[in-house]
Amino acid sequence: MIKRLLAIVLLFIVFKAEAQENVSSPYSYYGIGLTNFKGTVSNRSMGGLSILTDSIHVNLQNPASYGRLKLTNFVVGGSHERVTLKTDDASDNAKISSLDYLALAMPLGKGFGVGFGVIPYTSVGYRILDLNNTDGARLSGRGGMNKVFFSAGYEFSQALSIGLDAQYNFGNFQNRRTIVEQGLQYGTRDINRSDIKGFNFNIGANYQKTFENNLQLHVSGTYSPEVDLNSDNFREVSTILLGSDGSENVVDSREINVDNSTFTNPSKLSLGAGIGKQNKWFIGAEYVALGTSSYQRSFDFRNDGGEFEDATQVKLGGYFIPKYDSFTNYFDRVVYRAGFRYEGTGLIVQNESIKEFGMSFGLGLPMGLRSTDPFSNINLGIELGRRGTTDQGLIQENFLRLSIGLSLNDKWFTKRKFY
Repeated sequence: MIKRLLAIVLLFIVFKAEAQENVSSPYSYYGIGLTNFKGTVSNRSMGGLSILTDSIHVNLQNPASYGRLKLTNFVVGGSHERVTLKTDDASDNAKISSLDYLALAMPLGKGFGVGFGVIPYTSVGYRILDLNNTDGARLSGRGGMNKVFFSAGYEFSQALSIGLDAQYNFGNFQNRRTIVEQGLQYGTRDINRSDIKGFNFNIGANYQKTFENNLQLHVSGTYSPEVDLNSDNFREVSTILLGSDGSENVVDSREINVDNSTFTNPSKLSLGAGIGKQNKWFIGAEYVALGTSSYQRSFDFRNDGGEFEDATQVKLGGYFIPKYDSFTNYFDRVVYRAGFRYEGTGLIVQNESIKEFGMSFGLGLPMGLRSTDPFSNINLGIELGRRGTTDQGLIQENFLRLSIGLSLNDKWFTKRKFY
């Protein structure tokens, strides 16, 4: 079983390294692309909340959750997104599917648990025709940065648990600019590629307090410090002949020596709190601050027209279970989730701060009643959202995201008794 899961993780890493175009957004042109959500479908369906921790579900956003695990938990999820991109006088559609996370977490002793997995951290994917340029430049990009992580958590008491993520970042970004001027037979193509690698860390804490009538208070926090990651940079300039079908036939090319560099991965602080009754209902709120203004000094050499400021996120969400232990009505055991999020992304284009918001809904569907998997479930989610604006000639993106995830539980490392 363990060998199979390790093989799945390795295949996932290889797949992510080779096929990283998980987004279709012109805003991914700036910096290191759009930041992906780090969490499971159940988290995303509650507005992205990272507050909740319990004994059977891993929380990929807060490593303190590993200390509360009582069962081994394997999670995997993906999504399909349809986007409508529009300006004041035009619109277009795009769709894309992606694998979003894969992780395995397990308890190793009383109050101690560990886990590992891989997630996409940022994504780059765009194709733009620059009509403001008389030469009709075509811009395209692909790639992204991924994280392989190892996490550990410890439960000091029923009230307090803490944890640590060690994360290795890897990936690449490729930006292409093609110029074919009218009246000329040949054009030029400029390809810039950066290979990223480096480590960063994330610490987390979770506090739970039970009051009368089994009412529970949940308080959660995480912090990732600012770190510098290494970037190996490459540039290739080519003379091309554009085919009638739009293909680019290389006539001559040469590599340009480019110095390697570093870029600053921003700090992140999250604080959240909520109340509820276990296996019945929960409602919570969370605030996240990211030091994305550090991107400004990392990418100002690109002169791509984008600027950066510190980003903020506000999240609201919760769940409701009619009767989690019902054996007569399946839908009484279903987890019903909903949430809302609002983000200032930290990106500034044409003096406009790019905002994003989303409304989400989800279901947690129990997979069976057998004693070996009473807590395994299929999680479904839907999110409706908007990114950007049509002001100042910019692009507004309206998106619909469908997500599906598996959360499988089992007991490992238990001694069998023979009679």
